[in-house]
Amino acid sequence: MADGARSLRGSGGGSGGGSPASSPVLGGRGRAAAGGSSPPGHAFRRVTLTKPTFCHYCTDFIWGLAGYQCEVCNFMSHEKCLKNVKIPCSCIAPSLVRVPVAHCFGPPGLYKRKFCAVCRKSLESPGFRCEVCELHVHTDCILFACSDCRQCHQDGHLDHDTYHHHWREGNLSSSARCEFCKKTCGSSEVLSGMRCEWCGILAHAACCVIVPPECTFGRLRNMILPPSCVQLFSRNFSKLHCFRISENLQTESDEDDDVDGSTQGSTKDIQISTDSSKQTLKIFDGNDAVKRNQFRLISVPRIAKNEEVVEAALRSYYINDDQQEYELQTFTQQVLLSDDVINRNDAAEDSNLGSVFRESVPEAWIIRAKPKDEEVIRIYPAWLKVGMAYVSLRVNKDSTVQSVIKEVLPLLGRQTECLQNFKLVEVLMGSKQVQRMVLDNQEPILNRLKDIRKTSIRQMNQTRFYIVENSKSIVQVNLFVGGLPPQLSPEEYTNILKEELAIKTNVVSVSHVYQAQGAVVLQISCFSEAERIYMLVKDTVVNDKPLNAVVIPAVMASKIPQNCCPLLVFVNPKSGGLKGRDLLYSFRKLLNPHQVFELTNGGPLPGFHTFSKVPSFRVLVCGGDGTVGWVLGALEEIRHKLVCSEPSVAILPLGTGNDLGRVLRWGAGYSGEDPYSILVSVDEADDVLMDRWTILLDAEEPAEGAENGIAEPEPPKIVQMNNYCGLGIDAELSLDFHHAREEEPGKFNSRFHNKGVYVKVGLQKISHTRNLHKDIKLQVDQHEVELPSIEGLIFINIPSWGSGADLWGSESDNRFEKPRIDDGLLEVVGVTGVVHMGQVQGGFRSGIRIAQGSYFRVTLLKPIPVQVDGEPWIQAPGQIIISAAGPKVHMLKKSKQKQKKTGSLKEMKVDSTSVSEGGRKGETCVHTYGRYHPGPGKPSADKS
Repeated sequence: MADGARSLRGSGGGSGGGSPASSPVLGGRGRAAAGGSSPPGHAFRRVTLTKPTFCHYCTDFIWGLAGYQCEVCNFMSHEKCLKNVKIPCSCIAPSLVRVPVAHCFGPPGLYKRKFCAVCRKSLESPGFRCEVCELHVHTDCILFACSDCRQCHQDGHLDHDTYHHHWREGNLSSSARCEFCKKTCGSSEVLSGMRCEWCGILAHAACCVIVPPECTFGRLRNMILPPSCVQLFSRNFSKLHCFRISENLQTESDEDDDVDGSTQGSTKDIQISTDSSKQTLKIFDGNDAVKRNQFRLISVPRIAKNEEVVEAALRSYYINDDQQEYELQTFTQQVLLSDDVINRNDAAEDSNLGSVFRESVPEAWIIRAKPKDEEVIRIYPAWLKVGMAYVSLRVNKDSTVQSVIKEVLPLLGRQTECLQNFKLVEVLMGSKQVQRMVLDNQEPILNRLKDIRKTSIRQMNQTRFYIVENSKSIVQVNLFVGGLPPQLSPEEYTNILKEELAIKTNVVSVSHVYQAQGAVVLQISCFSEAERIYMLVKDTVVNDKPLNAVVIPAVMASKIPQNCCPLLVFVNPKSGGLKGRDLLYSFRKLLNPHQVFELTNGGPLPGFHTFSKVPSFRVLVCGGDGTVGWVLGALEEIRHKLVCSEPSVAILPLGTGNDLGRVLRWGAGYSGEDPYSILVSVDEADDVLMDRWTILLDAEEPAEGAENGIAEPEPPKIVQMNNYCGLGIDAELSLDFHHAREEEPGKFNSRFHNKGVYVKVGLQKISHTRNLHKDIKLQVDQHEVELPSIEGLIFINIPSWGSGADLWGSESDNRFEKPRIDDGLLEVVGVTGVVHMGQVQGGFRSGIRIAQGSYFRVTLLKPIPVQVDGEPWIQAPGQIIISAAGPKVHMLKKSKQKQKKTGSLKEMKVDSTSVSEGGRKGETCVHTYGRYHPGPGKPSADKS
């Protein structure tokens, strides 16, 4: 939008803007005038330093006893740096947000060496972290954090296809360097330095103004699912539900609605003063704070004047308005405890208080805005695709919503259009939720402002008014429901949902059915019905099996760029000593959170369904070999419903054995490598093929405990194999390990401990006799094979067994072909016992080569332990048939070549896509509110 009259029109790109109300001064006593140009929103005061202090602008130590500190946000600066400060104060941060997007806060935790984005102080006590953009805040600062999270999908509000850099300030490593001046921009002492949360580029606050505004997502741009391609209507769902973040992480934060910003957090800086010359006061900012008993503490001199106390109260709520526009009202503790506190408060509203301190000092005060006959408001046009412009309009007691719309339209060049085609929407930009309300055309606008301020002056600072074109809103919520009985018809699933969930068929329809998995996707055209079904599913059991529900986005495949191959990430948080939790967070930060799925929340199917229309994508599985097999099995079942029916699969090994990860060069196990480097390796990996095998288990003996005394054989069972299948001693050790883990699952949280248990159970079997060859018969490609004296028989598909051992061996043998993972053949190897297995794993021996083929029949003459890819059980006498399982699967093998170096300044100037690899390691980030560029089934823990 072109700039108009400065008194009427402004831009969100700076604090000055053109608005008459753009940057009021918070008092004038002792403040620094930095060369005539006031830093954005700050109220600097010269202070005496009593401890080592660093400048938040240049990060250098402040020598001497004097520095300049913002009285609102605690920004500390050298005197020489004041004129260069570009970081806006927390009090004006809400006014600089381009597109309001609420944060997704997890449970409170201790985050070392991190700084709060609101008060800029260290997070020494438990604080909150956004799971999507890594904003860090104190518990009592969370209410003052503005809604400036990453926009990861389109939701029908302020949608656009062009994405600009999403800058966040600070929490960078001390070695982080600016992409432009090459000087250090990070600090471990203060909140300093900028980073784009999409492309990862690093810069000083002063340097990032020269960055081209449009962001093309950096080095990982071909792997990121563009936000403009994702649609999710989520009005009634929390951010945790939208991003499928497990609610079991919310053990402490479920009750934080009445905790955030309340009494226990507000004492962070202000302790009850023992100085007789000072007084500690409770300050409420409106009726809502009184109702919730959420207050801030301030400490002021006992001889302070009324305006000085008002100024201190405003600062505690991060308000930078003129204190002359506000007043304090008192109420006693008895009023606080009264059920009619709000009415009592309002009754005293017009009282004239005079001096704050009288003979009897009250415990608590309410800060109120004085009534006005007219004021200036900002109106933001919602149809702008880029930028964040607004129109400033002066309103009085006669102004209604309709008259405001009538005055605003000509200023926006829409004077020829009908007033009835527009509406005024009030938007509350809370840190946890962005709330929208359409205002009635006849409502006096001044009365509305008065009501908001009476409720909370903090909320007034976070409220905007948008002029929006009337359009028929389309509501479509996609809800994945799993845990249903398999192999039913769509009508039968609909009847079950009607019976158990009482769904309303006029607004709910079954759009997809996955019969083999017992799952459906519901398309719901009513927000309240979608929320009701989602909450009801959690407590619903069908056939003794609990249902599960997942909110899934709609991916608009037609908008995905041609060269984009998004990465679908599955993480098993139970694998790898619980390192999966950290990886979930890291991948949500580096990619679009909508492409990261937690396997404990509905399994792989919701992820594959979300990507079913994507023409080309890859898969990253974070877990052990059991998790990889689970995902590959789900892929095989749903392949025919995918546009990209053969996606390549990469592995981040988190289990104990990780044999498939070793073969594909992904390593023996994850040990804390940089997640960004892992994604780059996936992008550069080579595509290879791998055989998969089907195992048919046909027990001939009847099952025990049959009803009515009539014994029937167990029905045939089919399992899939990727790595190996073992019979005898190998499977027996796995079974004993499995039982030990079931008894004490909490102890099995590290690979070292798991392997120690393997050794223990192995020593207990060391005296077993070699008689497995007497209990089984083997047929390979229709030919009987005589077995030697062995204790274990193992069929191997990959050249790694038992945590990296080469069971087949490397010696050449003219009887057999050299094994490959895509040769369509399995190798059959025998072991003579536990000692032999230990020698193989130590590299001293190899197994006994028995056969090589593509079709196997094993006859069991007695119950024998069997394990397939680490999943053990006792198999009854009968037949085991092993054969190739359809088409080969595409896997990603880590390339031997070194990663390409990226992040040059030249490349950045060309396409604004480079990412400094070093800038990604171990860094976290906090945001500058976009002011510089206005513009647009259950998994088990993995076994070896």
